[in-house]
Amino acid sequence: MGWKREKMTWNVQNNRGGAVRNSNLELYRIIVMIFIIAHHYVVNSGVFERMYEMPLSANSVFLFLFGAWGKTGINCFTLITGYFMCKSNITMKKFLMLVSEVLFYNVVLSLIFLFTGLGTIKGLCEGLLVIRNINSNNFTACFLMFYLFIPFLNIFLQNVNQKQHQHLIALLAFLYIFFGTLPTFSITMNYVSWFIVLYVIAAYIRFYPIKKRCWGKWTIFFTFFAIISILACLLLGERIDRAIAYGFVSDSNTFLAFIIGLCSFMFFKDLKIRQSKVINVIGGSTFGVLCIHANSDTMRSWLWGTILDVKGAYSFSFGKLIVYSFLSVFVICTVFEVIRAKYIERPFFKWIETRDWYKKCETKFECLE
Repeated sequence: MGWKREKMTWNVQNNRGGAVRNSNLELYRIIVMIFIIAHHYVVNSGVFERMYEMPLSANSVFLFLFGAWGKTGINCFTLITGYFMCKSNITMKKFLMLVSEVLFYNVVLSLIFLFTGLGTIKGLCEGLLVIRNINSNNFTACFLMFYLFIPFLNIFLQNVNQKQHQHLIALLAFLYIFFGTLPTFSITMNYVSWFIVLYVIAAYIRFYPIKKRCWGKWTIFFTFFAIISILACLLLGERIDRAIAYGFVSDSNTFLAFIIGLCSFMFFKDLKIRQSKVINVIGGSTFGVLCIHANSDTMRSWLWGTILDVKGAYSFSFGKLIVYSFLSVFVICTVFEVIRAKYIERPFFKWIETRDWYKKCETKFECLE
């Protein structure tokens, strides 16, 4: 028989009416989101064509390294979610806030593109389907589906002992990470199942605190190893296909993408910094930043191709390219998300919480816990 852990609720209020935000992990979210944007800057812009023309030039090498960490970033975000939610409760408000955030940007951006001649009615209709394209690893759709599994995962994980939890992690790691890394094997997965694997690992870290180790040094070591693997593929381009430059970080369940995410999460989890309202607000906006800049194919084409002209920016000087890449998208999207959360989300949920139908639905939703 398993044993029941005491449930804990993370219930100090934050800037959006939810749980208190730890500035160390909010700083981590900000850094991770910058690297996710960097990944999209490279892989969604068509600049790969220019990079492969001169793969060993300073700009190409920088962009290859700059855009390598998107899948690692996905792991980082999910580990944060698992670490806190395994001892928290899902409320209907929490879930509706996620859904409404995704739906808001889907509809608003689709309407803007429609009226400017860039979008279509079909694109608008697809935007109304918040959960779609799960098989194509659409992050937001898969995250919302995964979120609904959390109450059941908590019931399960709170009723297994430490040894059983370890064996489960070993089995999942063998299936998803071992087979997901070796090029001679292939495993079909989507983000929903992978998020569950990360959730199980994050819950173990929360239930059974691990003594402090040199997590920062391990992060640097594995990151350096990943960088070497990318550079080696570029240097050996005459003998191998340079297209496998991201082979060891090409998906979230490859070993290096996973281990870098895990070690960096452990480092920032234990990092001691002063609470900062600015960091907390910006960190709390990162999901919105993702919803904006990775909203649709139309957005990707318009943002990276038309507005930023990433392929054209490739010819910038090395220093200018770095500044241009890092600052533009994150700052603008953060401003939009802060405004949405303050002037649209808060008043809407303040109103909706007074409705009788909402109170009835919330009571039924709480039966999952």
